[in-house]
Amino acid sequence: MIARSFLIGVAAIAMSPLTLPMAAQAAADDAHPVLMNAGKLSALGANAQAYPLFGEELARVRKSVDAAMKAGISVPVPKDAGGGASHEQHKRNYTALYGAGQLYRITGERRYADFARDMLLAYAKLYPTLGPHPAASNQAAGRLFWQSLNDSVWLVYAVQGYDAVRDALTPQERQTIDDNVFRKTAQFLSTGSPKVFDRIHNHATWANAGVGMTGYVLRDPDLVEKALKGLDKSGKSGFLRQLDLLFSPDGYYAEGPYYQRYALQPFVIFAAAIEANEPQRRIFAYRDGIVPKAIRTTIQLTYDGYFFPLNDAMPDKSLRTEELYQAVAIGYGVTHDPALLSIAQWQKRTVLTPQGLEVARDVAAGKARPFPFASMLLRDGPDGDKGGLAILRAGPGDKDQVLVAKNTAQGMGHGHFDKLNWLLYDNGQAIVTDYGAARFLNIEAKDGGRYLPENESWAKQTVAHNTLVVNETSHFGGDAKLAETLAPRQLHFSGEGPTRASIAEMDGAYPGVTFRRALVQLDIKGLKSPLMVDLLKVKGGKPARYDLPLHFAGHIIDTGFPLQSNVTTRPLLGKADGYQHLWVDATGKPGADNGVLTWIQDGRFYSYRIATPGVTMILGESGASDPRFNLRREPFVIQRLDGATDAAFVSLLEPHGRYDASAETTTGSESAVRGFTHARQGDLDVVTLTLRDGRRVMLVLADDTDPARSHSLQVGGKAQSWKGPVGRFDGEKAK
Repeated sequence: MIARSFLIGVAAIAMSPLTLPMAAQAAADDAHPVLMNAGKLSALGANAQAYPLFGEELARVRKSVDAAMKAGISVPVPKDAGGGASHEQHKRNYTALYGAGQLYRITGERRYADFARDMLLAYAKLYPTLGPHPAASNQAAGRLFWQSLNDSVWLVYAVQGYDAVRDALTPQERQTIDDNVFRKTAQFLSTGSPKVFDRIHNHATWANAGVGMTGYVLRDPDLVEKALKGLDKSGKSGFLRQLDLLFSPDGYYAEGPYYQRYALQPFVIFAAAIEANEPQRRIFAYRDGIVPKAIRTTIQLTYDGYFFPLNDAMPDKSLRTEELYQAVAIGYGVTHDPALLSIAQWQKRTVLTPQGLEVARDVAAGKARPFPFASMLLRDGPDGDKGGLAILRAGPGDKDQVLVAKNTAQGMGHGHFDKLNWLLYDNGQAIVTDYGAARFLNIEAKDGGRYLPENESWAKQTVAHNTLVVNETSHFGGDAKLAETLAPRQLHFSGEGPTRASIAEMDGAYPGVTFRRALVQLDIKGLKSPLMVDLLKVKGGKPARYDLPLHFAGHIIDTGFPLQSNVTTRPLLGKADGYQHLWVDATGKPGADNGVLTWIQDGRFYSYRIATPGVTMILGESGASDPRFNLRREPFVIQRLDGATDAAFVSLLEPHGRYDASAETTTGSESAVRGFTHARQGDLDVVTLTLRDGRRVMLVLADDTDPARSHSLQVGGKAQSWKGPVGRFDGEKAK
């Protein structure tokens, strides 16, 4: 329970020095802000320019809210799906409500409180008349929006704005808004939507946060307890249980980076509200500090500020988003980690909260330090035993080369069938790519901004990713419930030194098939960028067709092997499981020494070299069987083996050279690698790279991944030994 005496104490601390008429003062005693320490913000407007980030944000919010006030209050009857007029107006409204509340506390200008009041009174007339949204589709219907998730987001923002102005309203106005807007919305999202509210899912996180914050503002402990512990208050669901189950011990979120970004906001905002009202819960220390840990992990899940587009993700989402402005500010308020200040500098934004004020103040004081981007293994699953995301970084900068090995669990309904998938970033660009989601977010003309049918038929299917496909069918037969029961095993990870590696194994994606993938990032003296070695080994119970796609960004320059090109017709690669969406442009069968494909992306060349015997190479492009032009056209290459029972796909990806379009000069367009071979010696896989200058690099991968196990091999007539599954030996120039 929330002690009344405690709430009054918080209110006293948070009390703004803004004066109220004497007649209203007593009635407002129980209406002061409780979601923030408003006293820290009051009357700051005149001094905001001392802290540029805060001053710029104040000017931005003032401009936005003033424009909304000039346009007049519009609270339309809901009718449109995402991106439609009524949908967008209600989004603008919650943003304006939130901003008006902030401006009132900071500037003391009564007009902002009046604007928020008038809009909320309009909602008090509308909301009780609403039923299920008319544009609802396959999601749980909202009242203001086509899905209840958006109603939860509306509540999270609107209740913060209301909290900031509530003590400026008359008791009658408060009662009307309390009962007809916030209590009704909280009831609809909680007891009125039990299947959503008690889920372990980001939709429930937003609902729990909105309802719990409403409970604090309305001084209703029952709403708070339901938000924290589920509708029956048993703790089997609710906000705390979500903290237990949705994050791994390393702060990795079950649905992947994109949804970690999205879900982070309700987690951190509600946590801040809990801390402000019930510090005895020690919410920021809960589960070994999982909330601050999740903030740092979210930032690590980026390259050049953009999130790795895994699972149902949009590739254009970056740290410049409202969720991360809030998270960085709240995280800094808790930890005072100066590395978070450098992220705020990159974002060029903060928020108009006491924590945002701290960020702006300390950035202005020069306290920022570079964020420590690093190689790391982020375990998946509540207990950290459901695989993981392996991140191999070539350096500490946010633009240094990054290899991402996706060895995670399914990721619930937003997960893709892509076990042991991988991505590569280099030279500031995505090179080995992931399609993410087939969706045009909030663009009404594209199915109301919802996920498109091609999200199921293409984006989630295995062939849309950079991993093994057996017999042209997706992992788990495309059954998400089955996929949730099985996860990869991360067998080895090493993120330091010149040889960084991830080894993982998947059993059960196909009946009777086990596959293991080793991805190694190699620094080689004299080469400007690391090289990537990829060894994917398959053990199958019977002969099958094995495909290993690589989706890449760039324009093909050359192939080392002859091609049979389709110049008059463009056949489909298959009929189902994503294959129907692939055009075949050419095929070829490389020999032992010419299996190389080179492309160019943003002035850098990339050579993809293979040492897989008997393979057929298929070159093509996505976007087939797409009458409504819903899919992006992107290139791919597939290594195909027919009739194999066991197989070893051996590949090398090498960045090299530079093309300068302005100077019209090209350097290093030829690969630095002359030879690339694979051999099996006992329980060891031996991959040898021979450079054009004659040097050799031997990479040895052991079947036994025990880090304490010793191995030995004859190298150049000498016995070499090492511990662990990865050995490397750099030889002199070949004679």
